[in-house]
Amino acid sequence: MSPKTMRLLAKPMLFAAALIWGTSFFIMKNALDVMPVFFLLAIRFTAGAVLLALICWKKWSRFTPDYLWRGAVIGGLLFLAYSVQTFGLALTTPSKNAFLTAVYCVIVPFLTWAVVRIRPDRYNIAAALLCVTGVGLVSLNGDLTVNAGDGLTLVCAIFYASHIVAVAKVSPGKDITLLTVLQFAFAALYAWVCGACTETFPAAALTDPAILLPMVYLCVMATTVALLFQNVGQVWSDPASASVILSLESVFGVASSVLFYGDEVTGRLLAGFALIFVAVVCSETKFSFLRNKT
Repeated sequence: MSPKTMRLLAKPMLFAAALIWGTSFFIMKNALDVMPVFFLLAIRFTAGAVLLALICWKKWSRFTPDYLWRGAVIGGLLFLAYSVQTFGLALTTPSKNAFLTAVYCVIVPFLTWAVVRIRPDRYNIAAALLCVTGVGLVSLNGDLTVNAGDGLTLVCAIFYASHIVAVAKVSPGKDITLLTVLQFAFAALYAWVCGACTETFPAAALTDPAILLPMVYLCVMATTVALLFQNVGQVWSDPASASVILSLESVFGVASSVLFYGDEVTGRLLAGFALIFVAVVCSETKFSFLRNKT
């Protein structure tokens, strides 16, 4: 396709990726009623690795042995993030899980400061204050405690942020698609090992259409297609617009959870969601889309 066509398709691709990921929260919640966490992730990452490896088969000529340790590191962080998030999802609502996961966007600048000594700017600090207030509205109970599901989701946000920083650290000079295949493969390996040690494989569930169809959606759409749309969309779109569109994932997560899962959203939750969303946009874009371009 021509560059003009790719630029026209970039934003719809990013929008589609955000929509796919947003709807995956309530689908994951339903699948967890039958599928154990580690085996669900093992199947999802295995399918994603295989599909993506087939799609980018021409790039395997660039493979070198150091891709293995890089894939093992970022695959480990990805596995931890998804595992903790999924355990948290089993103990909280899909809408809260979606927005609390988005907190990772605000954490990234501060982890980057710790790793590469790039100091957060005033937008990052403002985003952090907004985010903490939003998290308080969403997560704190009347006695100022946080339930286990929300707590795990906040921990998962730290792992997601760590994963992003690690990818930035190990990916320069490497093919990002090939590196993604290997991180999926290692994440799948870790999940299979943990599942074999702690869970019973639900073979019967995989023949049930009520479980099989959601698993296909998670493996094909939420793992492979959405990732490709994100990668292509970010290449052919400006970073500020891409960040805003991708941050809609949490909004779609709440909307789909209310419509299809029956989540109840109170005024306090909506206020918290709004603050977290503004914090994410502030951290990711520094509101550059509001300033006049010269």
